[in-house]
Amino acid sequence: MAYIIAVANQKGGVAKTTTVISLGGALAQLGSDVLLIDLDAQADLTLGLGINPAQVRGSISDVLLNTNSLQSARRETSIPGLDLVPSNHDMELAERFLPIRQNYETLFRGILNTHLPPHAYDYILLDCPPSLGAVPMITKVTSNLVIIPTQPEYYSAHALRNVVLTIRRVRSQFNPNLQFRLLITMHDRRIRTHRTLSEQLRTTFGTGVLETVIDVDTKLRESTIAGLPITHFISKTRGSLQYQALAQELTQYVKENVNRPQPNKA
Repeated sequence: MAYIIAVANQKGGVAKTTTVISLGGALAQLGSDVLLIDLDAQADLTLGLGINPAQVRGSISDVLLNTNSLQSARRETSIPGLDLVPSNHDMELAERFLPIRQNYETLFRGILNTHLPPHAYDYILLDCPPSLGAVPMITKVTSNLVIIPTQPEYYSAHALRNVVLTIRRVRSQFNPNLQFRLLITMHDRRIRTHRTLSEQLRTTFGTGVLETVIDVDTKLRESTIAGLPITHFISKTRGSLQYQALAQELTQYVKENVNRPQPNKA
């Protein structure tokens, strides 16, 4: 069974989609089979892999709302081992209509369990919209781990409280083994407040903060324009090396924790 990771934060602009693309590319580079699922109506993940969302026929919204098969929406990317289920503006309807369905919270988990062969992928990465609504909820109910990209800025750090409270609610009601890790992103080592807030996050959350830090790197933006993960755009740039390190850190984490009973804490 694939290990499922939701990349989520209610705050936008914290490198959430960049992390999904870059981490997916890095995991594929390590030899893993990876499926990326774009669950955001903005469809930045889809666009960032070189696909025009306006031309998408058969998206994740068709799977969630129209009971299409996940297989019919899945497509290969130009990266070996990296597949995508794209999104488009139709995902705006999901927030409106999903909560009408009975037991909607477990709908997505059932789709992944029944629509994919058990060993089709090693990892499934979910790109969530920047909210605490129905779509982020179904991803947390479905996932093994939530990665919360967090810029070392006051507003970004302040938003963590609501995200963590939501994760605790999901644990108590639907997914008791759900874990989370903070990922410090868009970090500028020259800025003292970035260094200070990074230290405070580690003091507060301890091992709940990933060791890997993603620094500011303009090449990450350029790779999005090119429609490629940074790992396949410029392999030796700082951002690429850091996302490769993140992939190795997570791979080790999964090896150590899969099938091991988890306490209800980070």
